[in-house]
Amino acid sequence: KKQAVKKLLTAFIIALASSTAFAQTDSTAALQDSNLYRIVKSDGELVGYILKQDAREVLLKTSQGREIFIPQHVIKEIILLSSDDFNKEGAYIGEDKFATRYFITTNGLPIKKGEHYVQWNLFGPDFQFGLGKNFGVGVMASWIGMPLIGTIKKSWELGEKTQFAVGGLVGTGTWIAPDFGGALPFATLSFGSRRSNVAISGGYGAVWFGGSPQGRAITSVAGMVKIAPKVSLVFDSFILMPGAKETRTEYVWNNDGTSSTQQVTYRDPAIALLIPGIRWHTSETSAFQFGFTAVAARGDIWPVPIPMVQWYRSLN
Repeated sequence: KKQAVKKLLTAFIIALASSTAFAQTDSTAALQDSNLYRIVKSDGELVGYILKQDAREVLLKTSQGREIFIPQHVIKEIILLSSDDFNKEGAYIGEDKFATRYFITTNGLPIKKGEHYVQWNLFGPDFQFGLGKNFGVGVMASWIGMPLIGTIKKSWELGEKTQFAVGGLVGTGTWIAPDFGGALPFATLSFGSRRSNVAISGGYGAVWFGGSPQGRAITSVAGMVKIAPKVSLVFDSFILMPGAKETRTEYVWNNDGTSSTQQVTYRDPAIALLIPGIRWHTSETSAFQFGFTAVAARGDIWPVPIPMVQWYRSLN
């Protein structure tokens, strides 16, 4: 009888201990973070739920149900994801690594501090550096070093999805044409995020070559949207506004063989570059961009036979 009571007591203690253990496990699971995170590693990134983390490693559960231990020393950044990072079907899309640029123009989004990249063009490179909070500088040139152009941009967040930036470009003809130069101060207002945005920009471009500068107002409407983890659609425009009216004297030959003069009012027409294209994200730190260019002026549109081809590469 005593032996039976002893066995019953032992079984009760084991059952109680098991119940406590399971209760603790369930409690621990209930306390896990329900937010989705993007973990940027030195060799890529992962998306999932953080089950636990300590000074040595992070345990991540992916959307496929896999549990992966990630050493802390390979983690560059842990980013809390929002609804903007997913499409309407709930699939993860993520932000565009190079969301601050289109083909030619920029927007109000800043380069993140400490992030740097190069945009390789057929005509030459364009380097951009994030030196401070919402502040970036850059330099671009042709393969022969003419022109050489410096850029600067300062951004402000006006709202959760509204940004404003001012900046400028200053260039020189360097060793080929030292008397040649140009400047383009600009401002841009953009709406959206690093996944999708639209920007309206305006400025004044002036050039000089051994004399007084000549310039025209410039405006742009551009935008981009990342439609898949590796694909973004991009549109850019660069519009020269009509020039100032000028009065010129022209000689006219009459029917009797004599000539006379007349005053003619002339104005340079507006000219626009229109560039739709696609950006293919070849990796987490690089992208290839391809677009077709058209020139619009005096009510006509002419396609440019040479496509706009660019390569992006992170320098971090």
